Amino acid sequence: MSDKPSVLFVCVHNAGRSQMAAAWLTHLAGDRVDVRSAGSAPADTVNPAVVEAMREVGVDIAHEQPKVLTVDAVQASDVVITMGCGDACPVFPGKTYLDWTLADPAGQGVAAVRPIRDEIRTRVEDLIAGIAPTKTG
Repeated sequence: MSDKPSVLFVCVHNAGRSQMAAAWLTHLAGDRVDVRSAGSAPADTVNPAVVEAMREVGVDIAHEQPKVLTVDAVQASDVVITMGCGDACPVFPGKTYLDWTLADPAGQGVAAVRPIRDEIRTRVEDLIAGIAPTKTG
């Protein structure tokens, strides 16, 4: 059993928003948080515009693959953050559930993905401050 908080990001295709959120959390929190992402109806590949937008800020997600949402992934997570997947996510007592309303990058070019990427970073920074603050002193 780990003392680290665990976070699961869920969107429909696990090809855009949840991939960016997981990448930001991994990039910004390092090993202080266990990070997962999944989709209720995963795509075959991560959105290329999302890969490019993240590459622009020095975060490489080209190797990531969309994953299917499982009950086990939800059960193993302390915080479950949904992004437009509605009621597809199973609910268990004792978990923290958040729903982030974000534009969907599907079918968008890199220019449209950048503001979504930046908003996700801000939300992830706020999340880290709440669940895994940096120890001082």
